Amino acid sequence: MGNHDQHRLSVAGVFITLGIIFGDIGTSPLYVMKAVVGEGQIIDRIMVLGGVSLVFWTLTIQTTLKYVWLVLRADNKGEGGIFSLYSLVKRRQRWLMFPALLGGAAVLAEGMITPPITVSSAIEGLAIRYPGIPTIPITISIICLLFFIQRFGTAAVGKGFGPVMFLWFTMLGVLGISQAIYEPDVFHAIDPRMGIALLRNSPSMLVVLGAVFLCTTGAEALYADLGHCGRENIRVSWIYVKICLLLNYFGQAAWLLHHSGKPLDENPFFGIMPDWFLWPGIIIATFAAIIASQSMISGSFTLASEAIRLGFLPKMTVRFPTNLKGQIYIPSVNTFLWLGCVAVVLYFEHSSKMEAAYGLSVVVTMLCSTILLSNWMVIHRYKSSLIWLFLIFYILWEGSFFIANTLKFSEGGYVTVIMGALLFGMMLLWITARRIRLRYNDEVKIKDYLDQLISLSNDNDIPKYATNLVFMSGAKNPKKVEEKVLYSILQTQPKRADVYWFVHIETTDEPYTMEYEVNTLVPDDVYKVTFRLGFRVQQRMNVFMHRVVQELVENEELTIYSRYHSSGSKYPTGDFRFVIIQEFLSNENELPWKDQLILSIYLTMKGWVSSPKNWFGLDSDSVEEEQAPLVLQPVKDVNLRRVIRNSGRNT
Repeated sequence: MGNHDQHRLSVAGVFITLGIIFGDIGTSPLYVMKAVVGEGQIIDRIMVLGGVSLVFWTLTIQTTLKYVWLVLRADNKGEGGIFSLYSLVKRRQRWLMFPALLGGAAVLAEGMITPPITVSSAIEGLAIRYPGIPTIPITISIICLLFFIQRFGTAAVGKGFGPVMFLWFTMLGVLGISQAIYEPDVFHAIDPRMGIALLRNSPSMLVVLGAVFLCTTGAEALYADLGHCGRENIRVSWIYVKICLLLNYFGQAAWLLHHSGKPLDENPFFGIMPDWFLWPGIIIATFAAIIASQSMISGSFTLASEAIRLGFLPKMTVRFPTNLKGQIYIPSVNTFLWLGCVAVVLYFEHSSKMEAAYGLSVVVTMLCSTILLSNWMVIHRYKSSLIWLFLIFYILWEGSFFIANTLKFSEGGYVTVIMGALLFGMMLLWITARRIRLRYNDEVKIKDYLDQLISLSNDNDIPKYATNLVFMSGAKNPKKVEEKVLYSILQTQPKRADVYWFVHIETTDEPYTMEYEVNTLVPDDVYKVTFRLGFRVQQRMNVFMHRVVQELVENEELTIYSRYHSSGSKYPTGDFRFVIIQEFLSNENELPWKDQLILSIYLTMKGWVSSPKNWFGLDSDSVEEEQAPLVLQPVKDVNLRRVIRNSGRNT
């Protein structure tokens, strides 16, 4: 079944979408109206009606118009997210890499804020019934459990996400309408003039905007998870989601109007719940918060895998814990996010203090996606007037939210800035190092060494190393390989094999490509194989190479049977030995200090992040890892004098 078939509109598809896509934006009622009015502030009628008016129009303009209607059109073979969008426009302008990097870094930073703020907001509801309950340990325990189960995959629990989120959204709608019917005037807030009046008259206009923006924080995650559900399922399910969200916001506004003139000392989300429903409400809210966190974590894994494919991040181990298409698990990212989330909970302690850090990362991503999307519209020949209207409107619209969120910098926004800056810097350094590495090309033509390879293969005085000796190569040219590879075969320790294989892997922009091409350099002796694999395909080079050799034998392009004592061998493809060469920066280089520093950090990071054999999906017993000095610019002028003491002369 194709990817397109899986994304067709269906009742099951809509339910799955509710569970996967809308967790983040769906849990925003837990904290938005509380943030708009301000904890401990006197509840004011103009503030309440103006605030809910701004929430209504933000959800409409930002989430519905920009993301659900327009951004979802920009899919990369069914996949979404800021890096997928960048893949569609990267050939237009080189500088577009910078908004892509900045937006991606902000999304990953958001992944460390979403679980703490959503889980904390839900658990803090317990304080209503039990004021002294320690919410921080409970929040951290839930977050730790959530990250622990990632390694096993979420296919089993994921099946229950849809019904739970359907229950959650239905609960939001019912609770909201049960309050709004007592204050029907609250629906007058649909008039945008009420929101405009609040902004015009409020001395804390930017503070209000920063709080309102939290209602649309899951919009970027909605686009990132496009590949899981498909455009039509998202659009149809959003109708129900938006209705329930708005009903809850208006219900909270009605409750706030009922308490007008009093200080806000309770979260209006829990305030609209009847006493008898408080416990069930907290339990459902907690499950919804966990699902929202899971959606953000899964989206972070997807984003990181796309960054690896684009060369923005080191090659980290990517695992596929279940057979569910597209579900991935990256241990390094999981650990990084887990530590970040626990640190955020311990640092901020309360959800209201996390709001400042949350909004800033999201609005940065949205501004970056606006820039990339306007370029996508140019490529797809939209009318220039429409493109400029879109670009100017959303730069001003999102720019105002950005300015509003920068006011929260000292209150916690600096946490997001620090995390995002570190991630952005790491990706930029990685790209720069790769470019420096490519600048000093050390590739050689394989044909210049064929005689030596054939001679070694037939030299019975040297013990046989393997039947099939496979070297992983970064050389794209089908007739070239790195000099260090041939040095390893011929010089380091002569490696006699029946067949030498040089393997290069290209990661395609399409998610599920699985192709290979064979370049025969010497029949039955030397081959260069190029694999083209989609960025969502798990690399299993053991399996792939056995398949390649088997097909070549079956097509009579490779005769390997004669090399065995019996033609009826149980293993007609022979044994395989994979060699991976890890580089370290040699002292024999004469590089500029800046290049030397960047490459040193690059190679250190490369060694820390992941074992190459895990990245290539290789079994440990068939892999040999070697260390090789990286000599890019050898030292030329060696001012060394020989001293001959017996003759009394210096030379």
